[in-house]
Amino acid sequence: MLDLLIYDFMQRSLLAAALVGGLCSVIGVFVVLRGLAFVGAGTAHAAFAGVALGYLVGWPPLALAILFGLATVWITGWVEERGRMKLDVSIGILYTTTMALAILFIGLMKSYNAEVYGYLFGNVLSVTSEELSVIGALSVLVIGTILLFSKELYFIAFDQEMAEASGVPARRIFFLLLALIALTVVVSLKTVGAILVFAMILVPASTAYQLTHSLSTLTWYAVLIGVICSISGVLISSFWDIPSGPAIVLLSTALFFLSVLLSPKRERQALAVR
Repeated sequence: MLDLLIYDFMQRSLLAAALVGGLCSVIGVFVVLRGLAFVGAGTAHAAFAGVALGYLVGWPPLALAILFGLATVWITGWVEERGRMKLDVSIGILYTTTMALAILFIGLMKSYNAEVYGYLFGNVLSVTSEELSVIGALSVLVIGTILLFSKELYFIAFDQEMAEASGVPARRIFFLLLALIALTVVVSLKTVGAILVFAMILVPASTAYQLTHSLSTLTWYAVLIGVICSISGVLISSFWDIPSGPAIVLLSTALFFLSVLLSPKRERQALAVR
């Protein structure tokens, strides 16, 4: 397995996996705390519709993926605010709409395009130098924004109404969080695919949540779990010749169930019952 590390494509794959694993885990902390699990799934399919349109008309697929992703989360937030509709309902409507658009765009293509399906199912081993540069740039942008607004983001993740009452521009910060989720999804499309990126956002953070009561420790644990599972998944996929996306997600999921069994919170709850 170590022999594979001398190849450029493998080095790019491992670096991309580490970046995506860490980024998804950080944003996943806010998704878990704020209860935005469904938003990740809906945004992933919206971004994939942008990719499909890009290949259909010959435009940059990642640029359209960003456009579709941001439009979806912002429209979702706007509908929730103006239409007095719950967030999961509005994202559900846009989720099905954008998925229908993706299927339509693929159907309009005159020939089979393997690259489109690479974004749907993920193929980190095919990440190019240009795509790695985009992944790195967007990762720096998202992480930098999180560090800049960390207090406000954590505040609205716990209690948005209290944050608003305390003078925090909660609605703007919430829309910022939605935008960060969309960018994270776009960054992760090539690595784990539109179908599985939702799991990479949710599972490492949920695993870390089982292991600690500290907010800062939760974030660090989530990042560590995400990076380790992503790199290990890529190595496993290369060694056994299996798809990288499922390998990463299944490894993360196995670790999640292990954390549930060994969770300190579970032990405390058992003592409290006694």
